[in-house]
Amino acid sequence: MEVEKMDENEWKYHGEGNQSLVVSHCQRCVVLRFLKSTPNQIKTSEEILHHLKNIVDFGKHVMKQFFGENYVHHGEIIQLPLDFVRQLCLKIQPERPECRCDKDMDTLSGFAMCLPNLTRPQSYRLAEHRPLLCIEIKPKCGFIPFSSHVSQEIKHKVCRYCMHQHLKVANGKWKRPSKYCPLDLFSGNKQRMHFALKSLLQEAQNNLKIFKNGELIYGCKDDQDCVSDWNELARHLKPFFFPSNGLVSGPHCTRTIVKELIHVITMTLLSSTDTCRAGDMKTVPVSQGRSYCEASAFNKELVRNGKHKLESSGLPRGCLLYKTLQAQMLDMLDIEGLYPLYSRVEQYLEEFPEER
Repeated sequence: MEVEKMDENEWKYHGEGNQSLVVSHCQRCVVLRFLKSTPNQIKTSEEILHHLKNIVDFGKHVMKQFFGENYVHHGEIIQLPLDFVRQLCLKIQPERPECRCDKDMDTLSGFAMCLPNLTRPQSYRLAEHRPLLCIEIKPKCGFIPFSSHVSQEIKHKVCRYCMHQHLKVANGKWKRPSKYCPLDLFSGNKQRMHFALKSLLQEAQNNLKIFKNGELIYGCKDDQDCVSDWNELARHLKPFFFPSNGLVSGPHCTRTIVKELIHVITMTLLSSTDTCRAGDMKTVPVSQGRSYCEASAFNKELVRNGKHKLESSGLPRGCLLYKTLQAQMLDMLDIEGLYPLYSRVEQYLEEFPEER
């Protein structure tokens, strides 16, 4: 990438989260990821660079050990002309969701991460014959904390995601809670997984997006603007499930296509990725703690029907969900166990700054 020839008009707003904002190139299959901060917590260029280096190092040295070379793009840090960054910020500002504008894109350091745009990979050569489908899922934390440091009993019964759903509805971020529960998706039980994925499709929020040839066709562009019409989704997906494209239509067609989509996603998530030769990382046990969440809509449905046991088939070793759960379970202490240790280290470094 020739940074000295950067033109803000060649880039467009792609999306953002709490910590960073992403823009994508209009022709090339690359994105730029910028850090964000509140106006009263602006970081220095050195702090921005250090933060980005930590992200890259974490991808290289931790995530690649779990998923393997083919499944992790750690990106590279580049320094951009400040004038380009400022003009780009002005260009995309009207497209940003209002609820995200409490934080500003970093325009002072010029540092950003350059990554491939996986919604339309450059190596895909069949796009002209059949559209490319990209599904982005944020599965969230797939286990109940089992740490002895947890002080609130509710945290041993209800997963973090389900608790946050009720909080976000109470705060007005979402109109209604999603029926999705991460523990259902990570259970390995196909019935529970199908229920979880269907729930994600019903209330995508910002946890599921579907792209066709790089364009968002389903999911939330932001916290309020949701494209969640199943009939419209089915129209886009017909070429994948009905090559005749148009001979079948109506509610039955929509239900069939959505059902097939859920089946394909489930099979993909459970399929082995061992051919990618993931590094030799010590296996983290995935069976500790409770295997279901008391707030799960699937669990509540079972109880209503007089059944009191949720089946958890377990995840095949080597599948994407198994490796994701392994990575998540590096957090064995929970924040209640980790934060006191962090505070002790922080206090020590304040007393002995030369040790930093």
